[in-house]
Amino acid sequence: PPNLVLILADDLGKYDLSLYGPAPVQTPHIDSIARRGVRFSEAYVTSPICSPSRAALLTGRYQQRFGHEHQPHERYPRNRLEYLAFQYFFDTEEWIVADDKREYPRPADIRRQGLPPSEITLAEWLRKFGYRTGIFGKWHLGYHAPSLPLQMGFDHHYGFYEAYSLYADPDDPRIVNQRHDDFSDPYIWGKGRTGGAAIRVNDSIVDEAGYLTYRIAEEACRFIQDHEHEPFFLYVPFSAPHTPFQAPRELVDRFGQVADPNKQTYYAMIAALDEAVGSIVGQLRKSGLDDNTLLVFLSDNGGATYTKATSNAPLKGGKFTFFEGGINVPMAWQWPDRLPPGGNYNQPVSALDLFPTFCAAAGIPLPPGREIDGIDLLPFLEGRRSGPPHEALYWRSGYLQAIRSGPWKMIVDSKGGGRVLYQLEEDPFERRNRWESDSTTVRRLQADLDRWQQVLSPPAWPPVMDFRFADGDAPFYFPL
Repeated sequence: PPNLVLILADDLGKYDLSLYGPAPVQTPHIDSIARRGVRFSEAYVTSPICSPSRAALLTGRYQQRFGHEHQPHERYPRNRLEYLAFQYFFDTEEWIVADDKREYPRPADIRRQGLPPSEITLAEWLRKFGYRTGIFGKWHLGYHAPSLPLQMGFDHHYGFYEAYSLYADPDDPRIVNQRHDDFSDPYIWGKGRTGGAAIRVNDSIVDEAGYLTYRIAEEACRFIQDHEHEPFFLYVPFSAPHTPFQAPRELVDRFGQVADPNKQTYYAMIAALDEAVGSIVGQLRKSGLDDNTLLVFLSDNGGATYTKATSNAPLKGGKFTFFEGGINVPMAWQWPDRLPPGGNYNQPVSALDLFPTFCAAAGIPLPPGREIDGIDLLPFLEGRRSGPPHEALYWRSGYLQAIRSGPWKMIVDSKGGGRVLYQLEEDPFERRNRWESDSTTVRRLQADLDRWQQVLSPPAWPPVMDFRFADGDAPFYFPL
């Protein structure tokens, strides 16, 4: 059976790397995956935010089926006074603390936020059929038992549980630190590597001295070396280029022609990510496993525009939005034994498709007794099937919902009142809202969206705040 490698970038905008043409950062190692295999021009994730996107990625199921609709949180306001304090410290034009007319979860319930044990992860299923499984990087699917990596099918874990961790010691003179005005930034720097941000090997906290992006790749390469003679599933969810912005000074200096030091650091983080991906691909080659390995690279969502380092242009929006900049992500695959080089696949596909595709590649069945929403893409990539793999793709985060069906895409926000309809083949950058002029399509898409929502579960925990994105007259609110 083939080896299976899944490399995930964090908050990487589609046009911030050179996979799709001229870009601020040259990413030759990531680009080489597509040259040796296939590049996807319409690859979607199921959420424009880290944790729900990963929940779908590892289960092959829409995360709303099992309540993982919002980001897990460690802290909520406990009373009216704390709610007002949250408002005072966090409310800005972009960030709004969620309505306080709700029951906030108790501490015991907060600890249970994460991927539920009833779900079967790709690692758990592959291990059942003889694969060795390892995760190296950011987990972000629960900070407590029973939602930790070693309880979710992984034999080995290196990395951290939470949404972020420091890449390096901020006092290291070889590192450039770039701080932000965004409310979460002081919390990230202040937390450092404590709690869920601590670096762990399996269950043990370690004192990590190296630059984290490089260290993740080094540990992933060691896993490949250790398992050269048995099939393995290697999951490498890098934290780059998510905040905090820290990069090796020698890489930052490469971007000296860029006037903005914030962008210099962001670009250097992407350059480090590309080097790290290159070391993993290189280790597969050194170990003689390259040809018989299906390797996938993608991002968990679009670029984080609130960092002011990226705009996702020419796409609209970014992280925390259902516009293309938030959910249309870079993706490339290689599998020299099966996939011809230099391919470009233009139909809409989803991160949901990786679970069934990996199972098909390994020659194993899908888990019984549950709906798998993804589609095995190998027949489409090998020319055995044609047409679009999906009739429609769906999104929901509380009062914000979206659907893509054929060339049509609709986004509706029942809180802010935003309503848009786009014909993406004619208008890929979502400039022309056809809501008023095409009511028949609106009604059809809304009926389809309503049908999909009938099979979903309510969110297992509430959001704590909204991200506000202004587009035209009506704002869109994304709860997280």
